[in-house]
Amino acid sequence: MKIIKNPTRNTWGELTKRPIQSYEAIEATVKLIFKEVAVKGDAAICKYADIFDGVRLENLKVTEAEIQEAVQQVSTDLKAAIQLAKNNIERFHLRQKSIPISLETMPGVMCWLEKKPIQKVGLYIPGGTAPLFSTVLMLAIPAQLAGCTEIVLCSPPDLSGKINPAILYAAHICGVTTIIKSGGIPAIAGMTFGTETIPKVYKIVGPGNQFVTGAKQFATQFGTAIDMPAGPSELLVFADTTANASFVAADLLSQAEHGKDSQVVLVSTSVSLLQKVIREIPRQLAGLPRQEIVKEALRKARFIYMESEIEALDFINEYAPEHFIICASNEAFFIRGIQNAGSVFVGNYSPESAGDYASGTNHTLPTNGFARNYSGITLDSFQKTISFQKLSPEGILAIGKSIEVMAAAEGLEAHKNAVTIRIKALQNEKS
Repeated sequence: MKIIKNPTRNTWGELTKRPIQSYEAIEATVKLIFKEVAVKGDAAICKYADIFDGVRLENLKVTEAEIQEAVQQVSTDLKAAIQLAKNNIERFHLRQKSIPISLETMPGVMCWLEKKPIQKVGLYIPGGTAPLFSTVLMLAIPAQLAGCTEIVLCSPPDLSGKINPAILYAAHICGVTTIIKSGGIPAIAGMTFGTETIPKVYKIVGPGNQFVTGAKQFATQFGTAIDMPAGPSELLVFADTTANASFVAADLLSQAEHGKDSQVVLVSTSVSLLQKVIREIPRQLAGLPRQEIVKEALRKARFIYMESEIEALDFINEYAPEHFIICASNEAFFIRGIQNAGSVFVGNYSPESAGDYASGTNHTLPTNGFARNYSGITLDSFQKTISFQKLSPEGILAIGKSIEVMAAAEGLEAHKNAVTIRIKALQNEKS
């Protein structure tokens, strides 16, 4: 781990690169699996479960008996922790319900917006080396609050053909309607096309590795919407001399343990702070169980010294981190100035873990620089907005002439006539 001092702007492009494969590198695999799932359905899903997960499945759908068994297996302490997190996530996402907008743009012309739920949504919950039951809460809670009628959850099974009990418990208490034992590209393909067991959905949400991200992007070619390209996790911390080096090191390690393709970045205006964190990391790492994963992730870490906070902020906005932690005396400067980030954590006592689990904000966020143009999951991710308008006779008479002139200027006479015929009818009624 070495410190990069005052990198020039022409090197920022290289420093903001993520350690992931390009879509082109996995495109052939995605297309092959999608084609097979579209034709063979469940048989293809089971085939790839054997190949990728090493498990032969007799049934893809989780049964009610399996759910009840899982409920019994989850400890009382974990149930209480999940319930606390659920309450906070519900409260924060419920507050996101927008106030109805209606406006009479001119006398007799009423316009309004209404939010409607996306009826059928698919939730992808990664398996891998950690059972992300917290992601179930982050996705299923807003889906249920939005009013989605069909909530399908896909997650890869373990070698015994089961999904982690905590994932099933979280799904059970959050209103998931169908749970499927399938992961990776096949799961995304299954929700895209529908199979004998997996319902076809209108939108797929949830994080995953680069193969899942590639599959989600490919799914859009078949009319299935996605939330965002959410790939391997990442964290950027800005810390100055007021930061606690042990806290910062802990945050970097917490993100690095997600996976070997995760990336952590520390930016500071203090070389001393950077050096303290670098010394602290191996001390804390020695006590962690996922050392090999963390060590591999740390090989792609960045430790960057910037002379000024202005330069630091510019770099951070260029990087566009999924998670951004601010540990600085001038935190207001960074709060005001951050333009590109998935979720921001302010102060020495706001670890990224809080947002991952229980503060109430959502942890499904854009990665790989997509925070420049995507938002994280919110209540709106599970809704669509429909515009309405109602014109009275007074209203069509008030704007009719303008519509006729504009339609004629575009050469769309039928559009013009749709107004003209109404105006004439009203004029005839008067006479």
